[in-house]
Amino acid sequence: MDQKTNKKTFVKNPINGTKFTIAISSAKGGVGKSTFATNLALALKKISCNVGLLDADIYGPSLPKLFNISEKPESNGQTLIPIIKYGIQCMSIGFLTDEQTPMIWRGPMVTSAIKTFTQKVKWDKLDFIIVDMPPGTGDTQLTFAQEISVDGAIIISTPQEIALQDVKRGIKMFDKLKVNIIGLVDNMSYFIGDDGKKYPIFGEGGVRKTAEEFGKEFLGEIPINSKVGKSGDSGKPIVEDMPDHEISKIYLDFAKKIKSTYL
Repeated sequence: MDQKTNKKTFVKNPINGTKFTIAISSAKGGVGKSTFATNLALALKKISCNVGLLDADIYGPSLPKLFNISEKPESNGQTLIPIIKYGIQCMSIGFLTDEQTPMIWRGPMVTSAIKTFTQKVKWDKLDFIIVDMPPGTGDTQLTFAQEISVDGAIIISTPQEIALQDVKRGIKMFDKLKVNIIGLVDNMSYFIGDDGKKYPIFGEGGVRKTAEEFGKEFLGEIPINSKVGKSGDSGKPIVEDMPDHEISKIYLDFAKKIKSTYL
């Protein structure tokens, strides 16, 4: 305990076997964090980075479906061995439970699971570990921010105000916990109709405006495209499935920015 403040002092530790930890967050559910995390990881791999993907959403893991992984990770008795898919080292609570098993856990159990994934998984020589964060500003976020050396967070949102209300809380949380916010991404920002016109069905400019309001970088937009959802549902995200697609190229641009910033 710190005698002057009478508060617990946290010593942040990096995740063993990794150089940089990048959190993909929002504080809002349903905005495409998991899709973004998986495709960013794949894009980083395509530009010659060693990448790991940690699904930190204990209550609603998406990685098993998005990467079509059904096997369980091996263990040497001391550590779990990540499952490798598409050249990415992967770990998720979904690998350890049945697909439809609900995780009826209180906060301490969630914290324990997160510590297992960050301390007892044999991550091997990773340049980046991409962490798919759950919605909200609860136990998982606090564990990462206070006890794990998170090098940066990317905030994902859709443009409408109902999503941005939660995003703003997430930004304030990371700022308060002194986690560097790399920037904001406007996901599902618009779609192009058969007539070639641009339709911003969730509103327009909200994420950019929020970035400006909080003094954060606006990283760009990702339009709605049905092939993104179909690729994810098939277990082969679009960057892997269709590397030359316009959406894949957007993710590659994000990846190049991350690589040039940290490596």
